[in-house]
Amino acid sequence: MQLKSTITVIGAKRSKGEMEGKPYDHTTIYTQDSLDQKNGDAIGSAGSDYRWGTSDNYKSIQGLIPPFNADVTLEVITTGKSTRMIIVDLKPVAQPSPKQS
Repeated sequence: MQLKSTITVIGAKRSKGEMEGKPYDHTTIYTQDSLDQKNGDAIGSAGSDYRWGTSDNYKSIQGLIPPFNADVTLEVITTGKSTRMIIVDLKPVAQPSPKQS
């Protein structure tokens, strides 16, 4: 199942290498998410992380300065025991230019 959303990216990290003989290669996107304030027990926001393909994806956002908004396609995946969401596609949203005085 795929979902579309707009997220606030607060960070990104690429990882590529080998651990205990097993190769790994991914980009992790860190997002700002609102805390559930319905019960009055929380305020503000927290961070979440999502995998986004290989470390090559990092290159497409490397020059951007967080935080920035991005339109994403998320996919729900499962191992049969646990479920998580991954980013399938990420497109930064153009930020308005600052007004000149």
